[in-house]
Amino acid sequence: MDPFGRHIDYLRISVTDRCNERCLYCMPEGYKGWAQRADHLTADEILRIVENSTALGFRKFRLTGGEPLVRKDIVEIARRIWELPGVQTLGISTNGLLLKELAVPLKQAGVRSVNISLDSLDAAIYQKLTGGRLEIALEGIAAAAAAGFEVVKLNCVLLRGINEDQIVPLARFGATLGMPVRFIELMPLASGGPIHDGHFFSITEAMERLASHDPLELANDKPHGHGPARYYRFRGAHVGFIGSITCADFCKDCNKLRLTADGKLRPCLGRHGEIDLLPALRGETESISHAIHEAIANKPENHSFADDFQVNRPMTAIGG
Repeated sequence: MDPFGRHIDYLRISVTDRCNERCLYCMPEGYKGWAQRADHLTADEILRIVENSTALGFRKFRLTGGEPLVRKDIVEIARRIWELPGVQTLGISTNGLLLKELAVPLKQAGVRSVNISLDSLDAAIYQKLTGGRLEIALEGIAAAAAAGFEVVKLNCVLLRGINEDQIVPLARFGATLGMPVRFIELMPLASGGPIHDGHFFSITEAMERLASHDPLELANDKPHGHGPARYYRFRGAHVGFIGSITCADFCKDCNKLRLTADGKLRPCLGRHGEIDLLPALRGETESISHAIHEAIANKPENHSFADDFQVNRPMTAIGG
């Protein structure tokens, strides 16, 4: 339990801060945190952290980046985590560009759910936002569908003036595939880039945009995963809304810690406090379990995004 009675059992693991795209809201221009060492933590170090966390009651794990699939050993990491006693769920968050080749190996390694970023179905907008090619991402989505994961979800960051016209097409696209699309409010984590507060588009506006085209009905269940999304029914499928900025009770049920690409435990995405695990991994200080306990004890009640939050490092280094 953290100081506010929340049961912390979910660890999001950033296995790298490298990426094969450069999303404007995630990686600032010129960022090269991996320049000195491509992968800050080895597979063995990641597994030691997971082993210690399962001993403390963690049961849910998600591999993130940067782009986790650029790690050559990502399938091995997934397989070794899934084989650990106590691991109940294992997911991965990806831009999908490498899923055509890796979807089946990841499924065989134990990955149960996949979240795929898809901010537009317009190739020009997609390229502007990510620097990547939409057709490759769509091939990855198709590969994930064919691989038979328990859940495949599509994530769209809402950006005023850039992709708000994509809300309805994306929701309809997800409904056609039977994949939940989740619309996510822009968080102030893109320091010094072209994306700024003026691009903020609320989930309330997104819901109104959808409801003006097709009925939107509150889903009485929470059918997809362990995150903060609130789900509605749209064309017989689910759409989710993640209102990290506008939902007053957004942090009420938060059950996660984040492991950053360079080996820090971050109790909250929207606050700067971190616990460095590298000394514990190298036997220089208290145990890994002690560091995890410290991170849980320092988990705040709420994020501070609304309090003139100042970015000290970008999303790609923290982990999505």
